[in-house]
This record gives sequence, C-alpha cells and structure tokens, in this order.
Amino acid sequence: MNKTTSVIVVSIYLILSLVGLGLIGYNLVFGKLLPTNEYDLVLECMIVAGGGGILYCLRGVYLNYCVQKNWDNDWMVWYFIRPVVSLLCGGVSFLFLKAGLLVLEAQKETDATNLGFFAFAFIAGLNVDKFITKIEDLAK
Repeated sequence: MNKTTSVIVVSIYLILSLVGLGLIGYNLVFGKLLPTNEYDLVLECMIVAGGGGILYCLRGVYLNYCVQKNWDNDWMVWYFIRPVVSLLCGGVSFLFLKAGLLVLEAQKETDATNLGFFAFAFIAGLNVDKFITKIEDLAK
C-alpha cells in the first residue's frame, strides 16, 4: 500500500472512530444509552480518553505525513490500536481517581463536578505512555 493510501485509510478510521465516540457519548448523556446511570461516569471517562487518543493520532498523521514527510506504513498498527488503548486508560484513570489512589485537588468541593475526572481521562488518553508509567510507579 502506498503512503497516500495508507494515510487516507488511517485518517478515515480515526475520523469515523471520533464520530462513533461522539455518537455514543451523546446517547449516553442525552439518550440514556444504558438502563441505569450507574456506569455513566466510567464510560464517559473512557469516551473522553478515547477522544484524547484519537486527537493524538490525528496530530501524528499530519505531522508525519505533511510536516516532517516521514510517514512509515509500519506504524499503521499503532494508529489503529492507540485509540483502543486510550479508551482503556480512561477506564483505568477513573478507577484510580475513584479509589483515591490519585488525588486531583487539595480540598473536596461540595458542589464539585466530574470535570476533574474528564480532564484526567483526557490526559491519560492523550499521553498513554506517561500515564502507564505513572500507574506503574504507583504499583511499586
């Protein structure tokens, strides 16, 4: 497969994945995708992290293909798997925050929203390598 074709395939996959995540997120928030909202926050964290991972991959596509002109088809697998890994990291970030193993703020607000969960999930999805390293450090 030539470089241009592989870039198109990867770009379409990433954009469709982003649209799919957006539709799932919309239905989760407004359409009540699940019968109960018990797991909404963890799924929302996964969606936000997946969006962060897709953003990172899309940035990689234009940087490697257009700016640096060093696109390599050997990396296609990474572009397909990275958003999935980001989704999983979003779920893990939720677990670590909910368990209190990671703390986002010094004092708990009585009217706090879930924005801290979403921000941390986005960062976890955007920067999978550093997030996994941090989790490994906590495990020690």
